Amino acid sequence: MDLVARWPGSTHDQTIFDHSNLKRRLENGEFGNSLLVADSGYVNTQHIITPLLTPGNEVEQLYNESVTRTKNPVERQYGVSKRRFTVLALGLQLKLETAQTVIVAVGVLHNIAIDKREQEPPLDQEVNLANIIYVEDTEVDPPDHNINNAREILLNEYFPASVRERREI
Repeated sequence: MDLVARWPGSTHDQTIFDHSNLKRRLENGEFGNSLLVADSGYVNTQHIITPLLTPGNEVEQLYNESVTRTKNPVERQYGVSKRRFTVLALGLQLKLETAQTVIVAVGVLHNIAIDKREQEPPLDQEVNLANIIYVEDTEVDPPDHNINNAREILLNEYFPASVRERREI
């Protein structure tokens, strides 16, 4: 939906999102009241929800479980695309401009493969991961809790009802 390949790998995800067309489109209401589910490297806003680092009660645990279940299919697709196009896992030995073009092209090809219902590559496909550098997510300082924080709205309005319904079952 929104693939941006112009930022170096060391750039924080929040910075990339802050400068994205997707953020602008969300803020302009193009997607209605849709939310993005993100990891703790993002700030909770009116459009982004992240898991709680230390859930303190049943409502918060249910919320975190829901966030995880929502993120898992997306995370699995990253793995599928890396198996389908192993260059993504191995790293590109190209000029920056060429590498950016290849990354976008691979994203387009991956989406075409999904649309055409191409078979996913096997999980046991071997990839030499020796050259991959992993960057650990760091949590962004949490904003003040206010009505524009979608996570707080969900926790206060939706999940308490879900917990009551689960107890009744």
